[in-house]
Amino acid sequence: MATIRKYEIKKGGRQRDRERYLVVYRQPNGAQTTKRGFTTKRDAEMFVSTVEVSKAAGEYVRPSDGRVTVGSLAGAWLDKKKATLKHSSWAPLDAAWRNHVEPRWGGVKLADVQPSDVEAWAAGLAAGGDGRKPLGATMVVRCHSVLSGILDDAVRDRRIARNPAAGISLPRKQSKAHVYLSHGQVRALADASDRPALVLTLAYTGIRWSEAAGLQVENVDFERRRLTIARNMMVMGTRIEATTPKGREARSVPFPAFLASYLRPLCDGRPDEAEVFTEPGGGVLLRSHHRAGWFEHAVRDAGIPRVTPHDLRHSAAGFAVSAGANVKVVQRMLGHKSAAMTLDVYADLFDRDLDDVATALDAAVQAAWGQA
Repeated sequence: MATIRKYEIKKGGRQRDRERYLVVYRQPNGAQTTKRGFTTKRDAEMFVSTVEVSKAAGEYVRPSDGRVTVGSLAGAWLDKKKATLKHSSWAPLDAAWRNHVEPRWGGVKLADVQPSDVEAWAAGLAAGGDGRKPLGATMVVRCHSVLSGILDDAVRDRRIARNPAAGISLPRKQSKAHVYLSHGQVRALADASDRPALVLTLAYTGIRWSEAAGLQVENVDFERRRLTIARNMMVMGTRIEATTPKGREARSVPFPAFLASYLRPLCDGRPDEAEVFTEPGGGVLLRSHHRAGWFEHAVRDAGIPRVTPHDLRHSAAGFAVSAGANVKVVQRMLGHKSAAMTLDVYADLFDRDLDDVATALDAAVQAAWGQA
């Protein structure tokens, strides 16, 4: 059991003002330790009760463990993430740590991290100020997830009792309204570009840019009219990385017959391992600059609503639903994790299904009642 002892400090006038209490107790491993500085015996007794309860619940945390800094644990957390994530997923976490989390929390002791301070920091990232550019909700959430992940590890290692970053208010991501192009607008965009095969492939299959960059000749089946999406080609700065597709699983994506005439010239007579889409002079397909690249120029010349290459996935989803595809087909085509995710992203495309259900029910009732 713990014992409480009285002692005196040198400073102070009256003896009563110099009195302090210390607690001698044992940690779960049997090691004896002390905690001093209590101004009343009741405070010391409350501390003893807290220690005994935490020991009994298996939640005891040594006070010394809370004195290590957040920064001292960040390296191990980032290394763990690097071992389990693709570089394209790990690099943004590393950048968030270096640019936004470490400057504020790197030198802070674990025991000094308070929920209110974390919440104020997150709000400050979103608001900007002091010469800093406001961060979008996605970036704020990423920065918070880095800090919270490091603190989660500290909780598991019994360095702190609970994660002070958990459950705080964060800015909500604002969903951008989807732009759905018509068949005529896609044709105009393709005609205005110097890469019509790429534009049409993105708009009528819904594959991602990185998936198009990684598409190889052997992945195009003209007989079955299928694209096998088996890898991503990620270009980040000077780094080029061939990885598995998002979700880490290959998938088969159908393409309409007319697209074959655009894809054949890019495949015929070329090695199976050659990339279908490349830069005009050869080499890995690079993303078009968002303001001055070939795609942006083609959008302006075509006179269509402003879209990005990624937005062509929305048009592909819209074309598929209009052609009668159900949500599971659209999910597999786009490579979403689940049909629920597809419905969340493209709920507006399935509104017509609600009308169709009501119409079908009405017809069934009229037929049944008419026979009664």
